Amino acid sequence: MAMDIKGQFWAEDESDGDNDSEEFLYGIQGSCAADLYRHPQLDADIEAVKDIYTDSAVSVREYGTIDDVDIDLQINISFLDEEVATAWKVIRTEPIVLRLRFSLSQYLDGPEPSVEVFQPSNKEGFSLGLQLKKILSMFTSQQWKHLSNEFLKAQQEKRHSWFKAGGTIKKFRAGLSIFSPIPKSPSFPLIQDPGLKGKLAVPELRVTRLMNRSISCTVKNPKGELFSYPPNSQTVAVPAARPPAQITTKQLIELFFSSQAGGHCKNIPTLEYGFLVQIMKYSEQRIPTLNEYCVVCDEQHVFQNGSMLKPAVCTRELCVFSFYTLGVMSGAAEEVATGAEVVDLLVAMCRAALESPRKSIIFEPYPSVVDPNDPKTLAFNPKKKNYERLQKALDSVMSIREMTQGSYLEIKKQMDKLDPLAHPLLQWIISSNRSHIVKLPLSRQLKFMHTSHQFLLLSSPPAKEARFRTAKKLYGSTFAFHGSHIENWHSILRNGLVNASYTKLQLHGAAYGKGIYLSPISSISFGYSGMGKGQHRMPTKDELVQRYNRMNTIPQSRPIQSRFLQSRNLNCIALCEVITSKDLQKHGNIWVCPVSDHVCTRFFFVYEDGQVGDANINTQEPKIQKEIMRVIGTQIYSS
Repeated sequence: MAMDIKGQFWAEDESDGDNDSEEFLYGIQGSCAADLYRHPQLDADIEAVKDIYTDSAVSVREYGTIDDVDIDLQINISFLDEEVATAWKVIRTEPIVLRLRFSLSQYLDGPEPSVEVFQPSNKEGFSLGLQLKKILSMFTSQQWKHLSNEFLKAQQEKRHSWFKAGGTIKKFRAGLSIFSPIPKSPSFPLIQDPGLKGKLAVPELRVTRLMNRSISCTVKNPKGELFSYPPNSQTVAVPAARPPAQITTKQLIELFFSSQAGGHCKNIPTLEYGFLVQIMKYSEQRIPTLNEYCVVCDEQHVFQNGSMLKPAVCTRELCVFSFYTLGVMSGAAEEVATGAEVVDLLVAMCRAALESPRKSIIFEPYPSVVDPNDPKTLAFNPKKKNYERLQKALDSVMSIREMTQGSYLEIKKQMDKLDPLAHPLLQWIISSNRSHIVKLPLSRQLKFMHTSHQFLLLSSPPAKEARFRTAKKLYGSTFAFHGSHIENWHSILRNGLVNASYTKLQLHGAAYGKGIYLSPISSISFGYSGMGKGQHRMPTKDELVQRYNRMNTIPQSRPIQSRFLQSRNLNCIALCEVITSKDLQKHGNIWVCPVSDHVCTRFFFVYEDGQVGDANINTQEPKIQKEIMRVIGTQIYSS
């Protein structure tokens, strides 16, 4: 009788009624399904998912005559910012589906489940799914070494020991594990200042739409009990009798930004709510930080200035070899075909760095490219740098992209004929770019910058962006320019804006101390960018003003596909958003920010062939700020 009831319970789950063959194949809740024994622990785990998430978070498909069952778990990724989702090539409005295939009758005592990861509408280029599948397959393999139905039952019984007389069961919104530890800086102790308590309202601590993921977790909250975290971690006392709205700002800040509060994203969630909830929670921990780990070995990247936005492979040779078979490179063809101007800009930056007298310092990272004629060796190896051979391959890339305007396959064919390493190098240039850079449409360009080459440039990963926006709530922010030579941008797009003061990377003096140099005045940052160096001298301010009205009259003589490749005089400048805390040191119109987390790139502008920008731009003028917010409001903060 119990089995009949179970069979009826699942009967409502997935019946399309449109596909008779599929219904026959899977026997979805057919009469034969009721004849198969389904392990009660599986039912319990499914119910736990529904209790903690929603009924729609899990779906079940049984195979009528065989002892298999597919469990689909829906992972909500709407917490991702739209631009981050675009950079990662995921659809933020559609859940990521984890499909696990278990033994229906044995569940955790049966064979290790297979893992599939997909988005139903994301048919091509879902490389993030490949990375997540690899992570979850490794996680499942590790768990299966000790997991059994009996072991799980024992773990779940521990949950009942939490109940005490006078205690309560309380649901709270917990999304803490997605935050990476915040760097120690002079700014954040200021949060302890009682004067700031009223400045950050409790609802604002959702840390903006970028990270407003919330997971409903049932936890015990007896009188005076602490919210608990992994072993050896800090805890924050929140008295149970106090309504949530009365929790102090200090407590909430500590709760969010304690270096241990969220735990490490690789921490294993408890089994108290079953294996299905455990793997969902682990997925939720890992997704926001996928960019911080190698897509092949899942070891944490080591970056000079923190992690970058896009997931990437590390420099270990074994990972580089595996990278070519993992499928991550499949998106390169699409990018070359649809983002020609961006690709040519990346190639031009690579050339500038490679031809620089400082290439041994600034050409970083050096390419890791597998030899197409010998897949077991690296044709370009960071441990054995060969700048001459690299220059030859890059010249082939540039000559083909200048001459050929055919399809991607045609371009690849021509490159392979000219130099077998040309196309692999182009793939590396595209895939190693860890920033999200896209051409802005005319309607979203800043007209006062007087260049048609305007790009949205985002390089901060979700965790850094969340910290930035929370600091912005406390201290406010403004916009300023950052100028750097074209030869430096190859590294900046892959490593982020680095505090180069007093290091070998420093090109200009650090007269105002250590930090990232910014300016609200365009002419100052144009000087740092090298505008006027090389074959063009730096124009005077009067000359720049005289040229104001002819900025956009330069004829577009070359086809857009080779937009930047024939110019030897490219200049770049970024418009950044910077936190206006007391850490920001203002020396007239030269600003220095020693806290890298307080600077985020927003826009990127390119000038070519002696084209120059307006020297009179001041980002602090109301009309300029209004125009910036008009554009940035739709590009970054739109909902």
